[in-house]
Amino acid sequence: MTDEESTSPAPAPAGERPAKSGRSRRKRKSGRSEARSAQYWMVVSSPDNFRKTRELGYTIQGLKSRHRRRVETMRVGDRLLYYVTGRMAFAATVTVASPMYEDHTPLWRSARRDEDYPWRVHIRPDIVLDDADWVPAKELAYRLDYVRKWPPEHWTLAFQGHIHALPRNDFAIVEDEIARSARRKRSLAG
Repeated sequence: MTDEESTSPAPAPAGERPAKSGRSRRKRKSGRSEARSAQYWMVVSSPDNFRKTRELGYTIQGLKSRHRRRVETMRVGDRLLYYVTGRMAFAATVTVASPMYEDHTPLWRSARRDEDYPWRVHIRPDIVLDDADWVPAKELAYRLDYVRKWPPEHWTLAFQGHIHALPRNDFAIVEDEIARSARRKRSLAG
């Protein structure tokens, strides 16, 4: 018997699986975004909470505690769209610039006293409109696939809740309108 024969494991009999080595072949989530394309999200925000995000220079976004699993799926490069309640309008787009982290520093407000929007990501602004230039959702709702889940007379139900995954095409439709509003503002300013 040679050294090579004595150290090689015997082949597994037909139909049997080899013993597991203790290492899984599945790759673990690493927080890196190379494995998938960007995801698109809509953050539904009150005017006060959107104002707070603006005051923070669009550098950070906190999300409600009950949405941890959604926020955990966010990766650097994902895009966020802001829908502001009360005004029923789209106000800005940003890009996620960090993996999710936990922070309980009170920045945003909720009707629930114990809600401190602990799941946070760093963001960087893409297109941000002044309040007067926000794009009314009613003008775009009929064009969005996401909104078609609801009867047309109840389209506003699509904008309840705090965070929603959006189809890429829907995000593009809204972002194009936000960009058009920003260009119109610049052309009027001369």
